[in-house]
Amino acid sequence: LTLGLIDMSYASNSVPKMLANLVSQKRTISFVPCITQIFLYVAFAATECLILVVMSYDRYVAICHPLHYTFIMSWRVCTVLAVTSWAFSFLWDLVHLVLILRLPFCGPHEINHFFCEVLSVLKLACADTRLNEIILCVSCVFILLGPLCLVLVSYTHILLAILRIQSGEGRRKAFSTCSSHLCVVGLFFGSAIVLYMTTKSSHSQEQRKILSLFYSLFNPML
Repeated sequence: LTLGLIDMSYASNSVPKMLANLVSQKRTISFVPCITQIFLYVAFAATECLILVVMSYDRYVAICHPLHYTFIMSWRVCTVLAVTSWAFSFLWDLVHLVLILRLPFCGPHEINHFFCEVLSVLKLACADTRLNEIILCVSCVFILLGPLCLVLVSYTHILLAILRIQSGEGRRKAFSTCSSHLCVVGLFFGSAIVLYMTTKSSHSQEQRKILSLFYSLFNPML
């Protein structure tokens, strides 16, 4: 439910304006809606990273400790984990927002992207953006690489537990429990890491625009 809510919010933040721009000759967005779009875009992305970790832990407990599942993953624990993920992501995103608002934008005012994506907007600033880029890099380490490592650790334990299951039916049920989550994890983390943690020269702007669609449109649709 929480992941579905995030994905709907994530898509609703950028897709309506993106579709409007595709059918309209006047493709403009004012400063405040653009900054709001950046804030929500980064906040929802960070929240999804953390929720995917929580979901991988949930799968780990369900498969590796099924008899203790209702005790470990109680309604109270799930609520605390979900609320903490949302709160941390939005508070951390405020740092990005403040750093962007301090920058002067003196033209050209044309964003080479489908929506107000943070890197594309930073290119329009007529001031030093190194601090923004450093904070973005630190965010990628803690919000992308950190959660991805935790997900991989969870699924390593899950895989070992599945291999110990004797019945073929039990293995199929365990794999079906994890397959959709693994698919989302691979698409989301893979595209985000390629986009934000590789050198700028590695991919053209057009390739980066297509990659951004994977986690802003295709993932929520999936």
